[in-house]
Amino acid sequence: MIKGFARFLQSPGERLRSLFGASEAAGGPSTPRVIPRDEHPVSRRQFSEAALKVLYRLHNAGFEAFLVGGCLRDSLLGLNPKDFDVATDATPEEVKQLFRNSRIIGRRFRIVHVRFGREVIEVTTFRGKPNDDHGEHLASQSDAGLLLRDNVWGNIEEDALRRDFTVNALYYSIADFSIHDFAGGLSDIESRTLRLIGDPATRYREDPVRMLRAMRFAAKLDFHMAPETEAPIREMAPLLLQIPPARLFDEVLKLFLSGEGLKTFRLLREYHLFAMLFPEADECINEHHWAEVLIEQALGSTDRRIRDDRPVTPAFLLAAFMWGPVQIRQAQLEADGMPPVPALQTAAQQVISRELQHVSIPKRFSMPMRDIWDLQQRLPQRRGKRAFQTREHPRFRAAYDFLLLRETSGEMPPGLGAWWTAFQEADEHEQRRLLHSVGTDPASSPTRPRKRRRRRRPRSNTSNSPSES
Repeated sequence: MIKGFARFLQSPGERLRSLFGASEAAGGPSTPRVIPRDEHPVSRRQFSEAALKVLYRLHNAGFEAFLVGGCLRDSLLGLNPKDFDVATDATPEEVKQLFRNSRIIGRRFRIVHVRFGREVIEVTTFRGKPNDDHGEHLASQSDAGLLLRDNVWGNIEEDALRRDFTVNALYYSIADFSIHDFAGGLSDIESRTLRLIGDPATRYREDPVRMLRAMRFAAKLDFHMAPETEAPIREMAPLLLQIPPARLFDEVLKLFLSGEGLKTFRLLREYHLFAMLFPEADECINEHHWAEVLIEQALGSTDRRIRDDRPVTPAFLLAAFMWGPVQIRQAQLEADGMPPVPALQTAAQQVISRELQHVSIPKRFSMPMRDIWDLQQRLPQRRGKRAFQTREHPRFRAAYDFLLLRETSGEMPPGLGAWWTAFQEADEHEQRRLLHSVGTDPASSPTRPRKRRRRRRPRSNTSNSPSES
């Protein structure tokens, strides 16, 4: 797939020796392999105009400027690159001075976002080793090894070895259009291998989210993980509990809205990572097969919509992930005597409250999610005008799709979904027939409620009064 690279590729053993052998122990960087423009297939035509503007302005101002990471990896794999990241020796403040349409974000990792309309180009300064002192910029780690701050500036060689996977440590120079490979990424792309740079256990402790990234890349790129990369994951999965819930929500969106959500879910389950994100859902899956089937069907449907370039919402997937726990809690509350509607509402609140301790779900998604759940109790109620009122609800279509998943997963018997399918497609006459089949034709119901007839009390007859009988 990658033509003209054979003489630049090393065996895994040679690569590891060059990365972690004597030169690394001595603190020196590995020697990069530089592939000139006429010997690689990457072209500037594959890059966005915004990315090129950033690269050229940095270059013309006297700074080093490289495209780095996923956009190069995807280009080499024949995929369409979407996200363009730039690495430079300019500090965040220097980058901001060059671009009025930019802002510095982050405390843990200070980076610059340069905005061109809806497109954002992420610009990062070359980072050095965490334990090096580069003036006022220091890195800090927790006692467990978690990297708390990482604003140590370095050179491009140090920056490359600080990146997570070898396939993401490729740099495209705007100066001469060459590709710089510091970690054997080209060889791993050729063999479709996902390999962490450095000692995997140490790198996972520095940032446990790398375990989630490993799952996402393995699923998205159809790569296999190198044995040393996957070996510690199951044991180290609980380290994800150290990560702020807000950051994990961002990772959840990347995991399940990449177009390979189903494959990603199965990998997360296999490596015990899903339980760190959705613990109650994972417990439910282990006890109720239908809950896993429902989630997989929801993910499969979302993957198809993404491939067809149709809109998707995280609310629908989140509703599927947590529906099983909601049903279990609702059943327990009803068994204790609580009516169905408040039981569902209480169960939903309890499940969401527990989930927020792991993954922070914004209200713009949790509110539609709860609407989908609430409508599951309204969909069976089709008498009178209720069917028309339910159909006009803003979340009806999502709730209807969710109902179909519940039936096909085996959670509930089929039939209701087919009725609603027919009702949506029917003309007025057929709708009346369908409504009559459940008991009431709305046409026979008056537009205003009937007045109750006052029942007259019978006049008393003194001759028949009990007192005189």
